[in-house]
Amino acid sequence: MPTASQITDSVTYHGEGAVWHEGLGGLRWVDMLEGDVLSLDERTGSVSRLHTGSPVACVVRPRTTGGFMVALERSFAAYDADERREWETPPLWEGAIRFNEGAVDPKGRLLLGQMAYDAAEGASAMFRLGADRSVERLFGGLTISNGLGFTADGSRAYFADTATGRIDVFDVTDEGELTERRPFVTIPEDAGGPDGLCVDVDGGFWVALYNGHAVRRYSASGELTEIVEVGAARVTSCALTPDGTLYITTSREGLAPGEEPAAGALFRASVGVAGVPIRTVEL
Repeated sequence: MPTASQITDSVTYHGEGAVWHEGLGGLRWVDMLEGDVLSLDERTGSVSRLHTGSPVACVVRPRTTGGFMVALERSFAAYDADERREWETPPLWEGAIRFNEGAVDPKGRLLLGQMAYDAAEGASAMFRLGADRSVERLFGGLTISNGLGFTADGSRAYFADTATGRIDVFDVTDEGELTERRPFVTIPEDAGGPDGLCVDVDGGFWVALYNGHAVRRYSASGELTEIVEVGAARVTSCALTPDGTLYITTSREGLAPGEEPAAGALFRASVGVAGVPIRTVEL
């Protein structure tokens, strides 16, 4: 089993939402509860921060008009290339629920799931931001909506609701609608909870395992083909680059000061398969 290398200090309290895109300057991820978007300078290894003023829900995606989108606690926000906020949707609900994780669909729309702060069962839903800035609730009954990723051809989407212990798969229609959700892979209980995920060009997916010390790869047929060991237990998300580098975020949420020093660090491994390029948001 390959082992990921730690490449930063513990720079996040709850690192999440890793994405890699050349137009974003490489790797971006978030320190969710601190409300920061982080950027890695791969030449120097330094990390810079953009403070949003809100818990930031693990999604940074490039826009076709330049800049990028961020999902805040209860709203979507657009930033320009100089990291200035251009606009934000009104808050989409009230109460102790926040956005948590999502992806851009083949039509360039941003999909985001929720979770309640107390992880109440079935209290959350999936939302979609359209090109006209309209927001649509797609379906509910979710608990901890986590990794979402589309295959390169856009025909399938993998999805993790952590509370189920599964990765489910959707068929995706020509119009980009998610249909026929069904169980695809069940993660063994002692392996950790499925968290963020990314999809590779061979149709497989890589899933971060919270409290599992690892990222696992499953093939397009659901076969376990790779386990990447990580030097921190709370593994939260992963992102693949065009050259087959896997970046991995971790969390130290719930740990005592000094406990597990590597928790909250960024990790990296060479896995030899490229990721599906991150789709841009049509905004």
